[in-house]
Amino acid sequence: MVVGDVTTGTDVLVIGGGPGGYVATIRAGQLDLDVTLVEMDSYGGTCLNYGCIPSKAFISATDIAHKAGDAERMGIFADPAVDMQGMVSWKDQLVTRLTKGVESLCNGAGATLIEGRAEFSGENSARIVQEGEGQGSESIEFEHAVIATGSRPIQIPNFEFDNERILSSRDALALENVPDSMVVVGGGYIGMELATVFQKLGSDVTIVEQLDDILPTYGEEVTEVVRKRAESLGVDFHFGHAAADWEDNEDDITVHTDTEDGDGGTFDCEKCLVAVGRQPVTDTLNLDAAGIETVQGRIDTDDRARTNKEHIFAVGDVAGEPMLAHKAFKEGEVAAEVIAGEPAALDYQAIPAAVFTDPEIGTVGMTEADAEEAGFEPVVGKMPLRASGRALTLNEREGFVKVVADAETEFVLGAQIVGPEASELVAELALAIELGATLEDVAATIHVHPTLSEAVHEAAKGARGQSIHY
Repeated sequence: MVVGDVTTGTDVLVIGGGPGGYVATIRAGQLDLDVTLVEMDSYGGTCLNYGCIPSKAFISATDIAHKAGDAERMGIFADPAVDMQGMVSWKDQLVTRLTKGVESLCNGAGATLIEGRAEFSGENSARIVQEGEGQGSESIEFEHAVIATGSRPIQIPNFEFDNERILSSRDALALENVPDSMVVVGGGYIGMELATVFQKLGSDVTIVEQLDDILPTYGEEVTEVVRKRAESLGVDFHFGHAAADWEDNEDDITVHTDTEDGDGGTFDCEKCLVAVGRQPVTDTLNLDAAGIETVQGRIDTDDRARTNKEHIFAVGDVAGEPMLAHKAFKEGEVAAEVIAGEPAALDYQAIPAAVFTDPEIGTVGMTEADAEEAGFEPVVGKMPLRASGRALTLNEREGFVKVVADAETEFVLGAQIVGPEASELVAELALAIELGATLEDVAATIHVHPTLSEAVHEAAKGARGQSIHY
């Protein structure tokens, strides 16, 4: 039996249940809007199910094992054994719990949840495509729509993902056995995070990167610390190498690379992880039917998350860089509030970013070079972690906190942090920028001793020529 066509109406149609979409759904419900959320995979999106949460679970677990086995200096001698299948099972339990939590929150906000893929059929209508025979079709008429379809890993020529030899980040996070060797194509944040994980688990990891360094947007001062730590763990780097092709040798594969001098390289491995970036998912939406324009695959939006059609919004990765879940959270909130008539807008001056490498990276706002280019006369304060008592008690010596401010006004303009818990420490400086705080404000705030946050305090004092501990 085929179910007949059904047409329903809603104030707000949200397409995609990832960070931007589910936040927009919940906020719209809180604002008494009738909202319908359509999700084709799992609530929480790539971030919760296949990216942010699974990777951080793996990073936390492997860090515990690595630190326990590398603590002789602290008088601890251990040889931890890792059960990869047990680790995957634990990760999956966390994901399931959080996914159910997102679904529950959306239900609690009064949203109608539909499983399927939504594609536009007009400027105020969409069709729900559902898998399986006899499903019929469902159409939704809406006053407003929020596009939140996220992004997918970029595939490069000759390296199509097969979940066997050539892996995406999603494939790598589902492995139940540690490969003896792995080539990682790409030295960006995804490649570096997962390279570190698998090296600590016992893989022999090689990174091939077309550029001349890892994490190109973070600058040499930051990346040097992370690169040297990775090298000390055993990660092998080959810069100036572009992945060209690969061949199957039955027991393993050989990855071939090209270089500018024409020599190229060959790298044998059991698995090859391709992590060269992500691209917005817009090809599933039939955007032409709604008159939505794209620019190089992304949907451009204004400071209220509106597309070129004022009643249709785009949030999260589909709206382009920076592709950060917390940026998507904010965009989802703003989109819902604008739809509800609230005076909301986006302000991107203080979006923090973090890379969960070893050690972590946390950045926000301007670098010293950015500040000079923007016309400021920057003043910089830097506190190395080798001078931090708390860092030393954590057996961490490498890294720093660097604060950038305007010399005339002392307004905090930015910060770069490399070290343990950098992703947490950067929040204080993001708040400082958002509030228009000065170096004096940060320096006058009493910080707990002994903590890593004291390094933020000292960096702010250092920028004023008042450092006590360095």
